[in-house]
Amino acid sequence: QLQASGGGSVQAGGSLRLSCAASGRTFSSYSMGWFRQAPGKEREFVAAITISTSTVFSDSVKGRFTVSRDNAKNLVSLQMNSLKPEDTAVYFCAASLFNTNLYQQTLYRYWGQGTQVTVSS
Repeated sequence: QLQASGGGSVQAGGSLRLSCAASGRTFSSYSMGWFRQAPGKEREFVAAITISTSTVFSDSVKGRFTVSRDNAKNLVSLQMNSLKPEDTAVYFCAASLFNTNLYQQTLYRYWGQGTQVTVSS
């Protein structure tokens, strides 16, 4: 089970840190991804971190967002800096047994509920 938190409202240029807590003893065996869905749009890939802590980002957030994991705490975090109004969306965390092509939603086995991020101009 995945539980995302940390969403909120922030002005453009601000920062937020999202967290995703996982239950179970096999967290370290999963790559973890973040996706987002804006109103009226399809859910899209944001970032992912593999079991070896390699990271990948969408072009839209590269250089502004970072992703990290703490296997001891079963936690993955998404640090979002220099936020823009277009980052407004519901953000989801997900777990995958794959380590490549992590932008593909179909590779994820478990999904958390979303957390709302609103960036005002």
